[in-house]
Amino acid sequence: MRSTRATMTGGTLVAAGMMTMNITVYGFNVVSARILVPREFGALTALFGILLVGAVASLGLQAVTARRLAVDPVHRDDIISATVRVTVLVASFVGLVVAASTVVLTPALKLDSYWPVILCGATLVPLTVMGAECGIAQGTSRWGALTAVYIGNGVGRLTGGSIALLISPTVNSAMIGIAIGSWLPALAGARLLIGHGTGTPISRRPLLTEALFSTHALLAYFVLSNMDSLIARNRFDVHESGLYASGLILAKAALFFPQFISVVLFPDLARATTHHARLRAVSLVAGLGAVAVLATAVLPHLALILVGGDKYSEITGRLWLFAIAGSVLAIVHLLVFDALARHAHGVVVMIWAAVAAVLAVAYGIGVGITGLVLTMALVAAALATVVFFFSPSGRPAETVV
Repeated sequence: MRSTRATMTGGTLVAAGMMTMNITVYGFNVVSARILVPREFGALTALFGILLVGAVASLGLQAVTARRLAVDPVHRDDIISATVRVTVLVASFVGLVVAASTVVLTPALKLDSYWPVILCGATLVPLTVMGAECGIAQGTSRWGALTAVYIGNGVGRLTGGSIALLISPTVNSAMIGIAIGSWLPALAGARLLIGHGTGTPISRRPLLTEALFSTHALLAYFVLSNMDSLIARNRFDVHESGLYASGLILAKAALFFPQFISVVLFPDLARATTHHARLRAVSLVAGLGAVAVLATAVLPHLALILVGGDKYSEITGRLWLFAIAGSVLAIVHLLVFDALARHAHGVVVMIWAAVAAVLAVAYGIGVGITGLVLTMALVAAALATVVFFFSPSGRPAETVV
């Protein structure tokens, strides 16, 4: 009973923190949509896609750290010490690789300068550190600390990005503000990384190896969940890509809102040996998604206000499709984290198959705005069905150190 009550309290706290984070991140998207013209906003949305894909290293560290701490609390200090050493390597590597990718991504995304992608690399350094902090808080059920980090992430982006846009309404300025603001969550959780050194530190190799496996699975998922923003920018004209970017605000809201469920239930999923924990989690996410789709279908003009206003009115009648796509991707997100909790990395093959399916449709037969969002929704639904029914139901927890 005490454990259940603690989980509910932690869930409420984390839900509030993630809701605050998502609202502030969404708020910055709305601010950007209103300040920037559709052409510039489409470019910024594509850069957000790069950040989300690059953040897989952060989420990979979070998942593996939380799993190890949940199933082997006896070696807590050793695991945290190894996590700190791995984080330094991973954060540096991710930042440099993404910054260097500007020579490829700048022309592909029709950007006017190399600097926005370089700034994406700079932003991912503190965001990777944040991932390790979240994993420590999550694995040790320190829900207050986890909530502070999540709030810091949202407030940092909203404050830094908005001030930068007010100073200069350009993509470069927005990315400078986001890069600076991204240090706020890392600083908010810094104490979680301190004071866990031991006289005989454990090898970081097992942690790094598992983090790479987790990152691979999350990379596949984030490529899937963000590829439509990049496809829209690459295939549509700049006006249509801006319209699609507006619809994606709603899709991302439907995707991000239920994620507190996977965060709070992740330790339970890691320790579970039956399918009941997964079924409960999926049911909760699906229920919230149904509410989002129904609300959008009934109140499309209110939804339009929330995604940028009248200058995006051409997308009004299709906003409910974006809500469906985001809601189904939220279920896939939960199932991917369930697979990571059970150390079942075979799910990555299924995700890459879904990525290939979206690419085949988008570039093979050619699609417009409606076709692309429908493709995302249908492929995600098929993937969720396959993963839910054909992924192993669970296995006992083990000692990891």
